[in-house]
Amino acid sequence: MQGLSQLSDAKRVLFDRFSQGRVSSGPKIGRRPQGSPAPLSLVQEQLYSRELEFAGNPPLYNECVTVRMLGPLDPDVLERSFNEIIRRHEVWRTSFETKAGQPVQIVHPHRPMQFSRIDLRGLGEAERETEAVRLVSEDVRRPFQLDRGPLLRPTLVRISDEDHRLFLALHQIIVDGRSAYQIYPSELAAHYKAFLAGQPSPLPEVKIQCADFAWWQRECSKGEEARQVSYWREQLGGNLPVRGWPTEKPNSAARSCYGRIHPFAFSPQLSTHVRDVSKRLNSTLFLVLLTCFATVIRRHEKHRYEQRGDVVLGTLSPSGRKQSEVMDLLGYFLNPVTLRLNCGAGTTFSELLHHARGVVSDAISNDDVPIEHLARALEGEEGFGSGPSPFFNVAVSLQPPTADLGLPWSVTSMDVESGGSPWPLYMAFIDRPEGIIGRVQFNPDLFEIDTIKGVLQDLQLLFETICL
Repeated sequence: MQGLSQLSDAKRVLFDRFSQGRVSSGPKIGRRPQGSPAPLSLVQEQLYSRELEFAGNPPLYNECVTVRMLGPLDPDVLERSFNEIIRRHEVWRTSFETKAGQPVQIVHPHRPMQFSRIDLRGLGEAERETEAVRLVSEDVRRPFQLDRGPLLRPTLVRISDEDHRLFLALHQIIVDGRSAYQIYPSELAAHYKAFLAGQPSPLPEVKIQCADFAWWQRECSKGEEARQVSYWREQLGGNLPVRGWPTEKPNSAARSCYGRIHPFAFSPQLSTHVRDVSKRLNSTLFLVLLTCFATVIRRHEKHRYEQRGDVVLGTLSPSGRKQSEVMDLLGYFLNPVTLRLNCGAGTTFSELLHHARGVVSDAISNDDVPIEHLARALEGEEGFGSGPSPFFNVAVSLQPPTADLGLPWSVTSMDVESGGSPWPLYMAFIDRPEGIIGRVQFNPDLFEIDTIKGVLQDLQLLFETICL
Protein backbone atom coordinates (compact mmCIF):
# COMPACT_ATOMS: atom_id res chain seq x y z
CA MET A 1 0.00 0.00 0.00
CA GLN A 2 1.17 3.50 -0.75
CA GLY A 3 2.34 5.18 2.43
CA LEU A 4 3.61 2.13 4.31
CA SER A 5 7.09 2.70 2.90
CA GLN A 6 7.12 6.09 4.66
CA LEU A 7 7.64 4.35 8.01
CA SER A 8 11.19 4.66 9.27
CA ASP A 9 13.36 1.57 8.91
CA ALA A 10 13.67 1.36 12.70
CA LYS A 11 9.92 1.31 13.19
CA ARG A 12 9.43 -1.28 10.45
CA VAL A 13 12.05 -3.60 11.92
CA LEU A 14 10.65 -3.24 15.44
CA PHE A 15 7.09 -3.84 14.33
CA ASP A 16 8.09 -6.87 12.28
CA ARG A 17 9.83 -8.31 15.31
CA PHE A 18 6.66 -7.87 17.36
CA SER A 19 4.46 -9.36 14.63
CA GLN A 20 6.68 -12.29 13.73
CA GLY A 21 8.03 -13.25 17.14
CA ARG A 22 11.58 -12.01 16.61
CA VAL A 23 13.60 -10.49 19.39
CA SER A 24 16.15 -7.74 19.86
CA SER A 25 19.75 -7.91 20.87
CA GLY A 26 21.02 -6.30 24.06
CA PRO A 27 22.80 -7.05 27.33
CA LYS A 28 22.65 -10.77 28.00
CA ILE A 29 20.60 -12.06 30.91
CA GLY A 30 22.55 -14.10 33.44
CA ARG A 31 21.68 -15.82 36.69
CA ARG A 32 20.67 -13.62 39.60
CA PRO A 33 22.77 -13.40 42.76
CA GLN A 34 22.07 -16.31 45.04
CA GLY A 35 21.06 -16.18 48.65
CA SER A 36 18.39 -13.48 48.57
CA PRO A 37 14.80 -13.30 47.26
CA ALA A 38 14.43 -12.00 43.74
CA PRO A 39 12.33 -8.94 42.90
CA LEU A 40 9.24 -9.13 40.75
CA SER A 41 9.48 -8.04 37.14
CA LEU A 42 7.85 -4.69 36.41
CA VAL A 43 4.71 -6.26 34.97
CA GLN A 44 4.51 -8.91 37.70
CA GLU A 45 4.63 -6.14 40.29
CA GLN A 46 1.74 -4.45 38.49
CA LEU A 47 -0.42 -7.58 38.69
CA TYR A 48 0.62 -8.20 42.28
CA SER A 49 -0.42 -4.69 43.35
CA ARG A 50 -3.77 -4.93 41.60
CA GLU A 51 -4.43 -8.35 43.10
CA LEU A 52 -3.92 -6.93 46.58
CA GLU A 53 -5.95 -3.81 45.81
CA PHE A 54 -8.98 -5.68 44.50
CA ALA A 55 -8.93 -8.60 46.92
CA GLY A 56 -12.49 -9.61 47.73
CA ASN A 57 -13.81 -9.01 44.22
CA PRO A 58 -14.09 -11.95 41.79
CA PRO A 59 -10.63 -13.18 40.76
CA LEU A 60 -9.26 -10.67 38.25
CA TYR A 61 -6.36 -12.76 37.02
CA ASN A 62 -7.45 -16.38 37.19
CA GLU A 63 -6.98 -18.11 33.85
CA CYS A 64 -7.87 -21.51 32.43
CA VAL A 65 -5.83 -23.19 29.69
CA THR A 66 -7.41 -26.28 28.17
CA VAL A 67 -5.57 -29.03 26.30
CA ARG A 68 -7.93 -31.40 24.51
CA MET A 69 -6.34 -34.79 23.85
CA LEU A 70 -7.91 -37.22 21.39
CA GLY A 71 -6.83 -40.84 21.10
CA PRO A 72 -5.50 -43.26 23.74
CA LEU A 73 -3.98 -41.58 26.80
CA ASP A 74 -1.88 -42.76 29.72
CA PRO A 75 -2.86 -40.40 32.58
CA ASP A 76 0.13 -41.38 34.74
CA VAL A 77 2.61 -40.56 31.97
CA LEU A 78 0.80 -37.30 31.33
CA GLU A 79 1.04 -36.39 35.02
CA ARG A 80 4.77 -37.19 35.01
CA SER A 81 5.19 -35.00 31.92
CA PHE A 82 3.36 -32.13 33.61
CA ASN A 83 5.56 -32.39 36.68
CA GLU A 84 8.70 -32.28 34.54
CA ILE A 85 7.54 -28.86 33.32
CA ILE A 86 7.15 -27.65 36.90
CA ARG A 87 10.63 -28.95 37.74
CA ARG A 88 12.14 -27.12 34.77
CA HIS A 89 10.39 -23.77 35.25
CA GLU A 90 10.79 -22.12 38.65
CA VAL A 91 7.98 -19.63 38.05
CA TRP A 92 5.40 -22.44 38.26
CA ARG A 93 6.58 -23.21 41.80
CA THR A 94 6.97 -19.62 42.95
CA SER A 95 4.95 -17.60 45.45
CA PHE A 96 4.88 -13.84 45.89
CA GLU A 97 4.92 -11.84 49.11
CA THR A 98 6.02 -8.53 50.58
CA LYS A 99 9.18 -8.33 52.68
CA ALA A 100 10.53 -5.11 54.17
CA GLY A 101 7.98 -3.22 52.10
CA GLN A 102 9.03 -4.76 48.79
CA PRO A 103 7.31 -7.57 46.83
CA VAL A 104 9.60 -10.54 46.23
CA GLN A 105 9.52 -13.93 44.55
CA ILE A 106 9.99 -17.04 46.66
CA VAL A 107 11.01 -20.09 44.61
CA HIS A 108 10.03 -23.38 46.25
CA PRO A 109 11.64 -26.80 45.83
CA HIS A 110 9.96 -29.03 43.29
CA ARG A 111 7.31 -31.30 44.77
CA PRO A 112 5.29 -33.45 42.36
CA MET A 113 1.69 -32.39 41.88
CA GLN A 114 -1.20 -34.77 41.35
CA PHE A 115 -4.02 -34.17 38.91
CA SER A 116 -7.56 -33.94 40.13
CA ARG A 117 -9.10 -36.70 38.01
CA ILE A 118 -12.73 -36.74 36.94
CA ASP A 119 -14.38 -39.50 34.89
CA LEU A 120 -17.61 -38.47 33.18
CA ARG A 121 -18.20 -41.59 31.09
CA GLY A 122 -21.12 -42.48 33.36
CA LEU A 123 -23.10 -39.51 32.04
CA GLY A 124 -24.90 -39.25 28.74
CA GLU A 125 -22.74 -37.97 25.89
CA ALA A 126 -24.73 -34.73 25.63
CA GLU A 127 -24.17 -33.96 29.33
CA ARG A 128 -20.44 -34.58 29.63
CA GLU A 129 -19.13 -31.36 28.10
CA THR A 130 -21.46 -29.18 30.13
CA GLU A 131 -20.65 -31.01 33.35
CA ALA A 132 -16.90 -30.75 32.71
CA VAL A 133 -17.09 -26.99 32.30
CA ARG A 134 -19.35 -26.65 35.36
CA LEU A 135 -16.97 -28.57 37.59
CA VAL A 136 -13.86 -26.79 36.35
CA SER A 137 -15.57 -23.40 36.56
CA GLU A 138 -15.95 -23.87 40.31
CA ASP A 139 -12.20 -24.42 40.53
CA VAL A 140 -11.29 -21.47 38.30
CA ARG A 141 -13.42 -19.16 40.45
CA ARG A 142 -11.47 -20.04 43.59
CA PRO A 143 -8.89 -17.35 44.38
CA PHE A 144 -5.21 -18.18 44.59
CA GLN A 145 -3.16 -17.11 47.59
CA LEU A 146 -0.14 -15.42 46.07
CA ASP A 147 1.91 -15.69 49.26
CA ARG A 148 1.38 -19.42 49.59
CA GLY A 149 1.03 -21.11 46.25
CA PRO A 150 0.93 -23.21 44.28
CA LEU A 151 -0.56 -20.83 41.75
CA LEU A 152 -1.88 -23.54 39.45
CA ARG A 153 -4.38 -26.39 39.74
CA PRO A 154 -4.54 -29.14 37.06
CA THR A 155 -7.70 -31.18 36.46
CA LEU A 156 -7.84 -34.13 34.05
CA VAL A 157 -11.35 -34.89 32.80
CA ARG A 158 -12.16 -38.09 30.91
CA ILE A 159 -14.97 -37.41 28.46
CA SER A 160 -14.74 -40.80 26.71
CA ASP A 161 -12.20 -43.57 26.21
CA GLU A 162 -10.32 -41.46 23.66
CA ASP A 163 -11.26 -37.90 24.59
CA HIS A 164 -9.60 -36.20 27.58
CA ARG A 165 -9.32 -32.56 28.69
CA LEU A 166 -6.53 -31.25 30.85
CA PHE A 167 -7.88 -28.06 32.42
CA LEU A 168 -5.20 -25.92 34.04
CA ALA A 169 -6.41 -23.15 36.33
CA LEU A 170 -3.61 -20.73 37.15
CA HIS A 171 -2.88 -17.14 38.07
CA GLN A 172 -1.90 -14.80 35.26
CA ILE A 173 1.22 -13.66 37.13
CA ILE A 174 2.88 -16.91 35.96
CA VAL A 175 1.50 -17.28 32.43
CA ASP A 176 1.03 -15.28 29.22
CA GLY A 177 -0.19 -16.11 25.72
CA ARG A 178 3.11 -17.53 24.50
CA SER A 179 3.29 -19.68 27.63
CA ALA A 180 -0.26 -20.96 27.21
CA TYR A 181 -0.34 -21.61 23.47
CA GLN A 182 3.23 -22.55 22.67
CA ILE A 183 5.69 -23.32 25.48
CA TYR A 184 3.47 -25.27 27.89
CA PRO A 185 1.71 -27.52 25.33
CA SER A 186 4.94 -28.07 23.37
CA GLU A 187 6.84 -29.20 26.45
CA LEU A 188 3.90 -31.30 27.65
CA ALA A 189 3.68 -33.12 24.29
CA ALA A 190 7.46 -33.55 23.97
CA HIS A 191 7.77 -35.08 27.42
CA TYR A 192 4.69 -37.24 26.99
CA LYS A 193 5.97 -38.79 23.76
CA ALA A 194 9.42 -39.38 25.26
CA PHE A 195 8.23 -40.82 28.58
CA LEU A 196 5.65 -43.01 26.85
CA ALA A 197 8.51 -44.52 24.81
CA GLY A 198 10.63 -45.05 27.92
CA GLN A 199 13.05 -42.28 26.97
CA PRO A 200 14.39 -39.38 29.07
CA SER A 201 13.35 -35.77 28.61
CA PRO A 202 14.33 -34.61 25.11
CA LEU A 203 14.64 -30.94 26.13
CA PRO A 204 17.77 -29.14 27.30
CA GLU A 205 17.80 -27.65 30.76
CA VAL A 206 16.56 -24.08 31.11
CA LYS A 207 19.57 -21.74 31.36
CA ILE A 208 17.86 -18.84 33.14
CA GLN A 209 14.60 -18.41 35.01
CA CYS A 210 11.90 -15.73 35.30
CA ALA A 211 13.39 -14.43 38.53
CA ASP A 212 16.72 -13.97 36.70
CA PHE A 213 14.92 -11.86 34.10
CA ALA A 214 13.28 -9.77 36.83
CA TRP A 215 16.65 -9.08 38.43
CA TRP A 216 18.22 -8.21 35.06
CA GLN A 217 15.30 -5.94 34.11
CA ARG A 218 15.58 -3.94 37.33
CA GLU A 219 19.28 -3.41 36.74
CA CYS A 220 19.06 -2.55 33.02
CA SER A 221 15.90 -0.41 32.90
CA LYS A 222 17.27 2.49 34.93
CA GLY A 223 17.06 5.78 33.08
CA GLU A 224 14.61 4.55 30.45
CA GLU A 225 11.37 5.34 32.29
CA ALA A 226 11.70 9.14 32.05
CA ARG A 227 12.09 9.05 28.27
CA GLN A 228 9.09 6.78 27.77
CA VAL A 229 6.89 8.72 30.19
CA SER A 230 7.64 11.82 28.14
CA TYR A 231 6.48 10.01 24.99
CA TRP A 232 3.23 8.89 26.58
CA ARG A 233 2.55 12.34 28.02
CA GLU A 234 2.63 13.73 24.50
CA GLN A 235 0.71 10.84 22.97
CA LEU A 236 -2.12 10.80 25.53
CA GLY A 237 -2.34 14.46 26.46
CA GLY A 238 -4.80 17.04 25.21
CA ASN A 239 -8.30 16.05 26.29
CA LEU A 240 -8.04 12.28 26.14
CA PRO A 241 -11.27 11.09 24.48
CA VAL A 242 -13.64 8.39 25.59
CA ARG A 243 -11.63 5.31 26.54
CA GLY A 244 -13.12 2.79 24.11
CA TRP A 245 -16.80 3.65 24.17
CA PRO A 246 -19.22 4.89 26.83
CA THR A 247 -20.59 2.23 29.11
CA GLU A 248 -24.32 1.60 29.03
CA LYS A 249 -24.82 1.59 32.77
CA PRO A 250 -23.10 4.75 33.98
CA ASN A 251 -24.55 4.45 37.48
CA SER A 252 -22.82 1.12 38.10
CA ALA A 253 -19.88 1.03 40.45
CA ALA A 254 -16.84 2.27 38.59
CA ARG A 255 -14.58 -0.26 40.30
CA SER A 256 -16.74 -3.28 39.59
CA CYS A 257 -14.57 -6.04 38.12
CA TYR A 258 -17.10 -8.73 37.27
CA GLY A 259 -16.70 -10.57 34.00
CA ARG A 260 -18.49 -12.88 31.59
CA ILE A 261 -17.13 -14.57 28.46
CA HIS A 262 -18.97 -14.69 25.14
CA PRO A 263 -17.37 -16.87 22.43
CA PHE A 264 -17.63 -16.05 18.73
CA ALA A 265 -16.48 -17.47 15.41
CA PHE A 266 -16.28 -16.31 11.81
CA SER A 267 -16.79 -18.71 8.93
CA PRO A 268 -13.75 -20.38 7.34
CA GLN A 269 -14.45 -18.59 4.05
CA LEU A 270 -14.69 -15.13 5.60
CA SER A 271 -11.62 -15.81 7.74
CA THR A 272 -9.63 -16.72 4.63
CA HIS A 273 -10.75 -13.52 2.93
CA VAL A 274 -9.67 -11.41 5.93
CA ARG A 275 -6.24 -13.06 5.94
CA ASP A 276 -5.96 -12.42 2.20
CA VAL A 277 -6.78 -8.74 2.73
CA SER A 278 -3.98 -8.40 5.27
CA LYS A 279 -1.50 -9.88 2.80
CA ARG A 280 -2.77 -7.76 -0.08
CA LEU A 281 -2.36 -4.61 1.99
CA ASN A 282 1.13 -5.60 3.15
CA SER A 283 -0.14 -5.71 6.70
CA THR A 284 -0.48 -8.15 9.58
CA LEU A 285 -3.68 -9.88 10.58
CA PHE A 286 -3.59 -8.14 13.96
CA LEU A 287 -3.51 -4.69 12.35
CA VAL A 288 -6.49 -5.50 10.12
CA LEU A 289 -8.47 -6.83 13.11
CA LEU A 290 -7.51 -3.81 15.22
CA THR A 291 -8.50 -1.35 12.49
CA CYS A 292 -11.84 -3.04 11.93
CA PHE A 293 -12.58 -3.15 15.65
CA ALA A 294 -11.69 0.53 16.08
CA THR A 295 -13.98 1.40 13.15
CA VAL A 296 -16.88 -0.47 14.74
CA ILE A 297 -16.30 1.22 18.10
CA ARG A 298 -16.21 4.62 16.40
CA ARG A 299 -19.59 3.92 14.82
CA HIS A 300 -21.04 3.03 18.22
CA GLU A 301 -19.55 6.18 19.75
CA LYS A 302 -20.49 8.73 17.14
CA HIS A 303 -24.17 8.83 18.04
CA ARG A 304 -23.17 10.08 21.49
CA TYR A 305 -19.99 12.02 20.77
CA GLU A 306 -20.27 13.32 17.23
CA GLN A 307 -17.34 15.75 17.43
CA ARG A 308 -14.73 13.31 18.66
CA GLY A 309 -12.64 11.48 16.09
CA ASP A 310 -10.21 9.56 18.29
CA VAL A 311 -10.72 6.07 19.67
CA VAL A 312 -8.55 4.86 22.55
CA LEU A 313 -7.93 1.14 22.88
CA GLY A 314 -5.50 -1.05 24.75
CA THR A 315 -3.51 -4.03 23.58
CA LEU A 316 -0.96 -6.39 25.11
CA SER A 317 2.63 -5.88 24.07
CA PRO A 318 5.13 -8.70 24.76
CA SER A 319 7.56 -6.16 26.18
CA GLY A 320 9.46 -8.70 28.26
CA ARG A 321 10.00 -11.10 25.36
CA LYS A 322 12.45 -8.87 23.50
CA GLN A 323 15.45 -10.81 24.76
CA SER A 324 16.20 -14.17 23.14
CA GLU A 325 16.99 -15.77 26.51
CA VAL A 326 13.36 -15.57 27.67
CA MET A 327 11.58 -16.74 24.53
CA ASP A 328 11.24 -20.30 25.87
CA LEU A 329 10.46 -19.38 29.48
CA LEU A 330 7.05 -19.87 31.04
CA GLY A 331 5.85 -16.72 32.77
CA TYR A 332 4.08 -13.41 32.31
CA PHE A 333 5.91 -10.94 30.06
CA LEU A 334 3.06 -8.80 28.71
CA ASN A 335 2.48 -5.11 29.27
CA PRO A 336 -0.76 -3.32 28.32
CA VAL A 337 -0.15 -0.32 26.08
CA THR A 338 -2.54 2.40 24.96
CA LEU A 339 -3.39 2.98 21.29
CA ARG A 340 -4.91 6.34 20.38
CA LEU A 341 -6.31 6.04 16.87
CA ASN A 342 -7.62 8.94 14.81
CA CYS A 343 -10.87 7.70 13.25
CA GLY A 344 -12.15 11.08 12.14
CA ALA A 345 -14.87 11.54 9.56
CA GLY A 346 -13.72 10.88 6.02
CA THR A 347 -10.87 8.57 7.02
CA THR A 348 -10.74 5.58 4.67
CA PHE A 349 -10.01 2.06 5.87
CA SER A 350 -6.63 2.09 4.10
CA GLU A 351 -5.68 5.38 5.72
CA LEU A 352 -6.70 4.16 9.15
CA LEU A 353 -4.76 0.92 8.63
CA HIS A 354 -1.63 2.91 7.76
CA HIS A 355 -2.16 5.17 10.75
CA ALA A 356 -2.70 2.18 13.09
CA ARG A 357 0.57 0.64 11.95
CA GLY A 358 2.49 3.72 13.02
CA VAL A 359 0.62 4.01 16.33
CA VAL A 360 1.25 0.36 17.23
CA SER A 361 4.90 0.57 16.20
CA ASP A 362 5.47 3.66 18.38
CA ALA A 363 3.64 2.04 21.30
CA ILE A 364 5.88 -1.04 21.09
CA SER A 365 8.93 1.24 21.04
CA ASN A 366 7.78 2.65 24.39
CA ASP A 367 6.28 -0.39 26.07
CA ASP A 368 8.68 -0.91 28.98
CA VAL A 369 6.89 1.30 31.52
CA PRO A 370 4.02 -0.62 33.16
CA ILE A 371 0.74 1.14 32.58
CA GLU A 372 0.11 1.73 36.29
CA HIS A 373 3.59 3.24 36.72
CA LEU A 374 2.62 5.54 33.88
CA ALA A 375 -0.70 6.39 35.50
CA ARG A 376 1.08 7.39 38.71
CA ALA A 377 3.62 9.47 36.77
CA LEU A 378 0.82 11.36 35.00
CA GLU A 379 -1.61 11.48 37.93
CA GLY A 380 -3.32 14.83 38.30
CA GLU A 381 -2.45 16.06 34.81
CA GLU A 382 -5.38 17.26 32.72
CA GLY A 383 -6.96 14.63 30.53
CA PHE A 384 -5.62 11.54 32.31
CA GLY A 385 -7.91 9.06 33.96
CA SER A 386 -7.62 7.07 37.14
CA GLY A 387 -8.93 3.87 38.63
CA PRO A 388 -8.58 0.25 37.49
CA SER A 389 -8.26 1.19 33.81
CA PRO A 390 -6.79 4.70 33.65
CA PHE A 391 -6.36 5.12 29.88
CA PHE A 392 -8.77 2.73 28.16
CA ASN A 393 -11.73 0.51 28.97
CA VAL A 394 -11.55 -1.71 25.88
CA ALA A 395 -8.61 -3.96 24.99
CA VAL A 396 -7.98 -6.11 21.92
CA SER A 397 -5.41 -8.79 21.15
CA LEU A 398 -4.59 -11.60 18.75
CA GLN A 399 -3.56 -14.75 20.59
CA PRO A 400 -0.31 -16.46 19.52
CA PRO A 401 -0.64 -19.40 17.12
CA THR A 402 -0.75 -22.87 18.65
CA ALA A 403 2.44 -24.87 18.38
CA ASP A 404 2.54 -28.01 16.22
CA LEU A 405 2.41 -30.69 18.91
CA GLY A 406 2.75 -33.78 16.74
CA LEU A 407 -0.24 -35.28 18.55
CA PRO A 408 -4.02 -35.01 18.10
CA TRP A 409 -4.09 -32.34 20.80
CA SER A 410 -5.46 -28.81 20.68
CA VAL A 411 -5.18 -25.81 22.99
CA THR A 412 -7.70 -23.14 23.93
CA SER A 413 -8.07 -20.57 26.68
CA MET A 414 -10.84 -18.42 28.12
CA ASP A 415 -13.19 -21.40 27.84
CA VAL A 416 -14.11 -21.22 31.51
CA GLU A 417 -15.23 -18.07 33.31
CA SER A 418 -13.50 -16.94 36.48
CA GLY A 419 -16.25 -14.41 37.26
CA GLY A 420 -13.85 -11.47 37.00
CA SER A 421 -12.32 -9.28 34.32
CA PRO A 422 -9.38 -6.84 34.51
CA TRP A 423 -10.99 -4.58 31.87
CA PRO A 424 -14.60 -3.62 31.20
CA LEU A 425 -14.30 -5.22 27.75
CA TYR A 426 -11.59 -7.41 26.22
CA MET A 427 -11.72 -8.75 22.66
CA ALA A 428 -9.38 -11.72 22.18
CA PHE A 429 -9.05 -12.95 18.58
CA ILE A 430 -7.71 -16.46 17.91
CA ASP A 431 -6.58 -17.45 14.41
CA ARG A 432 -7.09 -21.14 13.71
CA PRO A 433 -6.82 -23.12 10.44
CA GLU A 434 -10.57 -23.66 10.56
CA GLY A 435 -11.27 -19.94 10.95
CA ILE A 436 -10.90 -16.85 13.12
CA ILE A 437 -12.57 -17.38 16.47
CA GLY A 438 -12.38 -15.50 19.73
CA ARG A 439 -13.72 -14.57 23.12
CA VAL A 440 -15.27 -11.34 24.38
CA GLN A 441 -14.73 -10.88 28.09
CA PHE A 442 -17.00 -8.12 29.37
CA ASN A 443 -18.32 -6.67 32.60
CA PRO A 444 -22.08 -7.36 32.81
CA ASP A 445 -22.41 -4.45 35.27
CA LEU A 446 -21.41 -2.12 32.42
CA PHE A 447 -22.48 -3.77 29.14
CA GLU A 448 -25.54 -5.66 27.95
CA ILE A 449 -24.99 -8.94 26.13
CA ASP A 450 -27.10 -7.65 23.22
CA THR A 451 -24.58 -4.84 22.74
CA ILE A 452 -21.72 -7.34 22.60
CA LYS A 453 -23.59 -9.40 20.02
CA GLY A 454 -24.35 -6.26 18.03
CA VAL A 455 -20.68 -5.31 17.93
CA LEU A 456 -19.78 -8.76 16.64
CA GLN A 457 -22.44 -8.51 13.95
CA ASP A 458 -21.12 -5.11 12.90
CA LEU A 459 -17.60 -6.52 12.85
CA GLN A 460 -18.66 -9.34 10.56
CA LEU A 461 -20.39 -6.89 8.21
CA LEU A 462 -17.24 -4.76 8.08
CA PHE A 463 -15.13 -7.83 7.32
CA GLU A 464 -17.47 -8.68 4.48
CA THR A 465 -17.25 -5.12 3.16
CA ILE A 466 -13.45 -4.88 3.08
CA CYS A 467 -13.22 -8.32 1.48
CA LEU A 468 -15.38 -7.40 -1.51
